[in-house]
Amino acid sequence: MVSELERTQDEPNTTPRRTDERPHRSRWKRGMWIAVVMVLVILIGGTGYGAWFGSDQAIKVQHWGAGADMVLGAQNGTVTLTDSPDTRKPGTYWLEWGGANTMLGDVVSQAPGRVTRKMLGGVTPSIGTPGSINTVPPGDPKVAWGLNYSEIMVPTELGPAPAWYVPGDGSTWFVAIHGQNGRRKAAQKVLPVVHRLGMPFLDISYRNDEGAPASPDGLIHLGDSEWRDLEAAIRTAQGMGARRIVLYGTSMGGVIVGQFLARSPLANVVSAVIMDAPPYDWERVSEWNARQFHMPAVAGWMASRVVEWRTGIDMDKLNLITHPPAVKPPMLLIHTDVDTQAPVQASRDLAAAGKRLNWKIQYEEFTGGGHTEAWNLNRPRYDRLVHEFLTPFGTAAASRHDTG
Repeated sequence: MVSELERTQDEPNTTPRRTDERPHRSRWKRGMWIAVVMVLVILIGGTGYGAWFGSDQAIKVQHWGAGADMVLGAQNGTVTLTDSPDTRKPGTYWLEWGGANTMLGDVVSQAPGRVTRKMLGGVTPSIGTPGSINTVPPGDPKVAWGLNYSEIMVPTELGPAPAWYVPGDGSTWFVAIHGQNGRRKAAQKVLPVVHRLGMPFLDISYRNDEGAPASPDGLIHLGDSEWRDLEAAIRTAQGMGARRIVLYGTSMGGVIVGQFLARSPLANVVSAVIMDAPPYDWERVSEWNARQFHMPAVAGWMASRVVEWRTGIDMDKLNLITHPPAVKPPMLLIHTDVDTQAPVQASRDLAAAGKRLNWKIQYEEFTGGGHTEAWNLNRPRYDRLVHEFLTPFGTAAASRHDTG
């Protein structure tokens, strides 16, 4: 018989040794912490990159080139183009190529890979011509609308900035301000209506535009400093005979208008304002655009903080609801309901706050269409709204005002 002592000595010891267990646990904990740190680095780094990228979209100056949509045919007052999201949009647009342009109307037919649209004016393109579908009129007022104009230089605090001047009969001038990284031609969609009312039309440029002086830091300031170039333009208009002003701001141009009303000693000369899709609530715009890039809302918030750090501006002070201007002329506010750049709800909120702010705001919403594409989507309605809104300030009304 084997003794209890012998059996215990012969059986293997199945109890883990503590000397082996400690290094194993230590290695596991070390690996766990390394993994956690790596995940945090990736998350923080990714969010930080997203915030910097988002700030670039807001304040970095960009000068855009042209895209490419191929002409497949042109006959019987129509143009056939390759199928794309741009070529199949309903409404009025322009096809531009090699210095020429064609004004396109509604889509009349579609086939696999092909979209045929009405041709409303301009040059008939040749088959095989690569062009770009644009939402804004091509070129200057003469090219776009056949109206004579002169180019004047506005003496801003940073240097001369060019502006297009289309003469009119009245002393109430219409001053147009385009949006972020845009061009003067973007603000002249309403020029035919303004001209029919006899109002002189001044389409301005501002810092960082092509042909205009750069800002000291080379960045866009979201209206926080650009309003001073609008002020310089209005002083120039006054020197040329303007007594009253109507302001028209598209996209960031609307923010510039708002800051002019809030800060300029000349704000009292403004009789009325038209804003088309103004992104006046930049905090909301940042979070909105973060979601468009499938990023968390915090990335938009961080982008706003980076913008403020890079430019020195206070984005909240640009908000027309929380910081309304003292001067509040009647406003026509326009927005499309599927705008992917400036959330339409911001304009709805501004219109709803009008009564509380003691600000007469006429809000008009268009169904469909992208950012500042209400005119393209439904030009007859847009032109009618602008005409009706401006009629009290046209030549006849201005003459009555001037004579008391």
